[in-house]
Amino acid sequence: MIVVRLGRPADVDALLALAEKAGPGMTTLKPDRIAQVARLERVQRTIEHTVALCEQGYLFVMEDTASQRVVGVSGLEVAVGMKQPFYTYRIDTNVHGSLALGTWRMSEKLSVSHDLTGATELCTLFLDPDFRGNGNGALLSKSRLMFVAEFRERFGEHICAEMRGHFDENGASPFWDALGAHFYGIGFHEADALIALGKKTFLAELMPRYPVYVDFLPKTARDCIGRTHVDTTPARRLLESEGFRLDKHIDIFEGGPVLQARIDTLRVMRDSRRYNVETSRSSTRRATAQQRFLVSTGSIEDFRVACLSTETEDDVLPLTREQAAALHVAPGALVRAMKLYPNETASSMTTALTSWPSDDVDRGCPVTHP
Repeated sequence: MIVVRLGRPADVDALLALAEKAGPGMTTLKPDRIAQVARLERVQRTIEHTVALCEQGYLFVMEDTASQRVVGVSGLEVAVGMKQPFYTYRIDTNVHGSLALGTWRMSEKLSVSHDLTGATELCTLFLDPDFRGNGNGALLSKSRLMFVAEFRERFGEHICAEMRGHFDENGASPFWDALGAHFYGIGFHEADALIALGKKTFLAELMPRYPVYVDFLPKTARDCIGRTHVDTTPARRLLESEGFRLDKHIDIFEGGPVLQARIDTLRVMRDSRRYNVETSRSSTRRATAQQRFLVSTGSIEDFRVACLSTETEDDVLPLTREQAAALHVAPGALVRAMKLYPNETASSMTTALTSWPSDDVDRGCPVTHP
């Protein structure tokens, strides 16, 4: 069975193996043992509330319980920008008019912004290519939202996710080449690597001091504003189905969208609810009557999420003994459950299991900066 749980120090070798598969494009998952050990230790301190708010973060791993193999990772930063600045470009609209000429014009400008300081951030999402499909990508991504719903008091008002921006057929960023390269004097990948190492002072020292008028950028760069990398488009659609939206903020490097939401407006806050577990030796219900649910436990020390085919009955969630064992829950335990997809029905799931498109996963990583 596939289960998502909180990462622990023993997972460091598995994280390093995933980092090798992720490649250089994912700056928050590097094959650096010291960095990964420190991050897993930070998870434990965050759980125990022994670390300042600006340092708090969680890391989740997806595990195949049959082989005990870690096959995916996803992250959650509690409050960005409180230790190191969290920069974005904010898209502002200017209106210029002339009574004498009887005309007016609307134009957009990009202003360096710290507006998202203190927001929770979804980050570090990667799934082993061998395990993509069958809803695993959605489980890996949405498990973080189930965690936020279960432990709402640990988070603030807003949540965001930086999505990887558009690159051309040569692997270059037209947005960076037209804007950032002129101010920083280094290549995109070099700047990206510095960010991954936590060396962000060059941003404040060299970034534009005044707003940048979008009309002055070449069309190739303008077309990148708010545009998602082709490999990250499924991840964006998934988050938008949960209540995230593009609202004026883009990445300062490649112009990708920064999706945002108020936590209390997310689907998980509206549609998930608690149920009492009822177990049986096996499922006796018709497969056509079952739907896919995200089911999470209420223990922060042993938080676990799985995508299970079942059905709800009033305040009861029937689970097989195998499912209950994978979640580490006993009969009568309280769990949180929500449909995997907002509009999925039992009949549509039957079709989905045999013909679901291959991009039904967060292919790659939706974020490229910590």
